[in-house]
Amino acid sequence: MKKIALITIVLLLALGSGLYFYMYKAHRDIASEDASFTLTVKSLQAEFTQNDSLANKKYLDKTIEVSGKISSIDPATKAIVLDEKLEGTFLPPMPEGFTVGKQVKMKGRFIGYDDLLEVFKMDQVTVTE
Repeated sequence: MKKIALITIVLLLALGSGLYFYMYKAHRDIASEDASFTLTVKSLQAEFTQNDSLANKKYLDKTIEVSGKISSIDPATKAIVLDEKLEGTFLPPMPEGFTVGKQVKMKGRFIGYDDLLEVFKMDQVTVTE
């Protein structure tokens, strides 16, 4: 009887610690990750135009590096828009020195395509060039 109780307690402790470490694992640090894909905004748009479900499967929740020209800057939301099609949101604080028309390369987590606004979205963005 004592063996069964001991085995049960060990199994419950193992299960509990496994569940704890699964639920409370460390957050991703996108800035330190290598980019899975490097592309331009136009090539991203072309892939979504060709087959959006395949492109979603390929890029969604992946770290990508995208290059393009800044079309707008919104310091209130800490976001910039590249080529009028990709909105990237920075973690606070937003870097300085952006100007509309400047060519940049940024890395972040791709979070999807917004059908309503017709823009691609990235978060946790850092400028790589």
